[in-house]
Amino acid sequence: MSADTGLDVVTGAVSYTGRSITELLLAQGRSVRTLTHHTDRAHGLGADLDVRPYRFDDGRALAATLEGVSTLYNTYWVRFTHGGASFEAVANSRLLFEAAADAGVRRIVHISITNPSADSELPYFRGKALVERALVATGASHAIVRPTVVFGRGDVLLNNIAWLLRRLPLFAVPGSGRYRVRPVHVDDVARLCVAAGAEADDMVIDAVGPEVLTFEDMVDVVRRAVGSRARLVHVPLAAVPVLTRLLGLLLRDVLLTTDELRGLMAELVTTDGPATGEIAFSEWLAAEGDHLGRKYASELARHFRVPATA
Repeated sequence: MSADTGLDVVTGAVSYTGRSITELLLAQGRSVRTLTHHTDRAHGLGADLDVRPYRFDDGRALAATLEGVSTLYNTYWVRFTHGGASFEAVANSRLLFEAAADAGVRRIVHISITNPSADSELPYFRGKALVERALVATGASHAIVRPTVVFGRGDVLLNNIAWLLRRLPLFAVPGSGRYRVRPVHVDDVARLCVAAGAEADDMVIDAVGPEVLTFEDMVDVVRRAVGSRARLVHVPLAAVPVLTRLLGLLLRDVLLTTDELRGLMAELVTTDGPATGEIAFSEWLAAEGDHLGRKYASELARHFRVPATA
């Protein structure tokens, strides 16, 4: 393994999980470069962050942005098809890993998802498995971190659950609501990633929080934390896409895809192993509930309609 140069690359450092990783690396005195589609986005990290564009169209240029880099922390993914974007994340991730190997990057830490499977009927979980396979195929020293539902300030999913609970008299819970989740704090994910970056052995780590909740219990914890009086009502799975599509049209956003919902209900975002995260979901909510859901967080605005000063 090559020597540590003190320079790391974090893809998507101006976004969510990537930002937490970046802040932790900067606090440790590391130099950080990011690759992003949003080079004009204000990030508040000042001159400490070297911002470069993705160059998936040019393998040599992509490798050049990775020269002299010790560790690549990869958060790159395309959550759902929108406009010209689709699940090209698999092909682009393969290009990124190959470029890192060509550039002599010491180690790659990749953020995946719990329970990925190349045989899955769900494109999200199948794609994540294919990306993991592409990383292993490079032969590079690597760590794969598999988080469950990630929460923390800046999160979209839980923020918007809280936003809906604050404004609607009813909240739809798909099916029984008894399927389990193990939320993990974004700072715990960042800590696990950075710790894995300092290791040498290939490894796979599940990033899971200390609490096991049903989805209905999770929503109820959010409801109580934000002081909502909304009633939780169970609806058939078939009705959920209609409801989310209607809300999406009103909000000009994508709230939850059918595949994401199916993965949630199949308990693919939980594991039975030991907790690797330390921050408890309910305790964090008790402290942060007053802030959560005050403003709607648009997924499309964050990733597809970003103005220069956003």
